[in-house]
Amino acid sequence: MARSLRSWLGSCLVVSALGMVPPPENVRMNSVNFKNILEWESPAFPKGNLTFTAQYLSYRKFQNVCTSTALTECDFSVLSKYGEHVLRVRAELGDERSTWVNLTFCPVDDTIIGPPAMQVEALANSLHIRFLAPRIEKEHETWTMRNIYNLWVYKVQFWKNGSDEKYPLDCQHDFEVLRNLEPWTTYCIRVQGFLPDRNKAGEWSEPVCERTASDDTAPSWVVVAAVLVAAVCAACLLLLGCSALLWCIYKRTKHALSRGNSLPQHLKEFLSQPHRNRLLFASFPLSDENEVFDKLSVVTEVPESGKQQDPGDSGSLRPPSGRDLPTS
Repeated sequence: MARSLRSWLGSCLVVSALGMVPPPENVRMNSVNFKNILEWESPAFPKGNLTFTAQYLSYRKFQNVCTSTALTECDFSVLSKYGEHVLRVRAELGDERSTWVNLTFCPVDDTIIGPPAMQVEALANSLHIRFLAPRIEKEHETWTMRNIYNLWVYKVQFWKNGSDEKYPLDCQHDFEVLRNLEPWTTYCIRVQGFLPDRNKAGEWSEPVCERTASDDTAPSWVVVAAVLVAAVCAACLLLLGCSALLWCIYKRTKHALSRGNSLPQHLKEFLSQPHRNRLLFASFPLSDENEVFDKLSVVTEVPESGKQQDPGDSGSLRPPSGRDLPTS
């Protein structure tokens, strides 16, 4: 109260003496996970309500981020995460302006590492923990603080609920298992991000407490694995049964078809004799070059009267003497 009163009196004296608008007070950067909020306090000024303008230096030229705002903060999350940035803010009243208040800010060095998130599952006499690094503001949801820094370690503390003795643990991965814990006991866990190369620690998370189970309790992944193995075995047995059934159907069908298409016994005996095969195939016409001819001799009887038929008689069927007629 006394400090505020002194500040107000000092501002009044400055305004009375110089007729100037007093600059913002207590200018600071509040940056957590690269969400950069420039904050300040409005000076006491008896002439009216002040507004403020905040800027940052970009390529030798200052760019406005907040202009004539009545708020006492301005979001500078648009700044690059690397390199130093010069920020400034001033107070305004109509055409009157205060002097600028400058601030140098390096996000990758100055931002505060927020608390990681945790997922804890109790399995038998152990606790399975999954760590989730803090997300970066205004970035894709998969982009976390761990992607910015080369070295990242999770510093873990766990203890029995109600006990003041804490057990430390460093973990470089996103998953950790606390083993050999007492069964049916509640343990509390908290975690923070830590940068070994910068010796910079983040904020602690809120404690998460879980109770362990008995030693004979099967972990959930074991149950899931057993179910999967049983399902695979059942599928294999079903496949084998279907294959055996199809094989039996195929064998019976083949046997039935082969028995029904067999030749009669008398036809088998007929075809087994070579000369009958020739008789069978002799019924088919043969080509000209395979024709067979037999010789036939015709003997005529000469009448006793000694008369001979006139050779020129066209009705005579007697062939010349001594010649054979071919017959087919």
